[in-house]
Amino acid sequence: MEKRVLFTANLDSFFTKFLIPQLEELKNMGYEVHIATKVVDKKIPFCDKLVNIDFARGFSLKDNLRSYMQMKKLLKSEHYDFISCHTPFGAGITRLAAKRCKLKNTRIIYMCHGFHFYKNAPKLKFLLFYYAEKFLARYTDTIITINMYDYEMAKKHFRCKVEYVPGVGLDSRKFDFKMTKEEKVNLRKSLGIKENDFVMTYPAELLKRKRQIWLINTLKDLLKDSKNIHLLLPGKDSLNGKCEKLVNELNLDKQVHLLGFRNDIPKLLRITNLAVTSSLHEGLPVNVMEAIYEGIPVVATDCRGNKDLIEDGKNGFVVSINDSDMFCQKIMKVLNMNKSELNKIKKLDKIIIEKYLLKNVIDKIIEIYLEK
Repeated sequence: MEKRVLFTANLDSFFTKFLIPQLEELKNMGYEVHIATKVVDKKIPFCDKLVNIDFARGFSLKDNLRSYMQMKKLLKSEHYDFISCHTPFGAGITRLAAKRCKLKNTRIIYMCHGFHFYKNAPKLKFLLFYYAEKFLARYTDTIITINMYDYEMAKKHFRCKVEYVPGVGLDSRKFDFKMTKEEKVNLRKSLGIKENDFVMTYPAELLKRKRQIWLINTLKDLLKDSKNIHLLLPGKDSLNGKCEKLVNELNLDKQVHLLGFRNDIPKLLRITNLAVTSSLHEGLPVNVMEAIYEGIPVVATDCRGNKDLIEDGKNGFVVSINDSDMFCQKIMKVLNMNKSELNKIKKLDKIIIEKYLLKNVIDKIIEIYLEK
């Protein structure tokens, strides 16, 4: 009988962002890989069968009932050795449908990329997601968490097996290129940045939880006082131009660079002096991992995920979630570091990032998938 696995997640873009290495590894092991998701692009590598499921992204009874019926139909028509669920609603509907179908000899695994109950979450949101996840855990064989906060919460409160894996794996191959000094100067020049200017970068979709608006407001005085400091904000704009409007109102358009979606983040990091992140919550942030891989200091807000990667005062700084003054102070501390201090950070970063590399993570994930 052919080995077969099903992956589920809300949107097909989630697979291309985070799960391709897992799909590839299982294909190489001889598995037939099926994917159930809301299909937009219709192209996911290493996928043998792509099934459109209209997963909701909220608590709409009508939308969730529709996707539940679609999942039941799929699970009744196919047998899977295991099912790997991702994203809260995709995973929730999958587990409810699997329970209803009374699947035999099929392991149900939920890889959580960040629970929606977390420190600083609105109370109602925290309670809704906490009790939903606690209820669904009884229909789960294994939950995989990717940061220590989620691991400890799940181990303490959920009645199923809980594993910790340090992320989905950072693929270092994307950084396997050389960049000459001239190329770096030219890239800076193309962005309106001088060779010796100080560059901060925050690669992330412009979102409410990423808090780019808070970051711009936090840095406005610093930027106005120091014209040689720049902030790069590469990422798709999902805030309907609010950041651009704020930047223009503050007359900071020469220093705050809203770059839109970019596929050259590794090159942007090569011209970066400091990585910043103002996120309200994270699973395990890829942008911070990439900065650490490149040996760049990080100033980050004190939230889940960031704290796993940054040793405060050693390879960067962790600042209370709304402490704008301290955030700026830590930026200035990095700006005034000498070459010896920066080299210490680079050496420590090489040690810290090792366990998060794809080559070290993928084997652990597959090992969990294949447990009997």
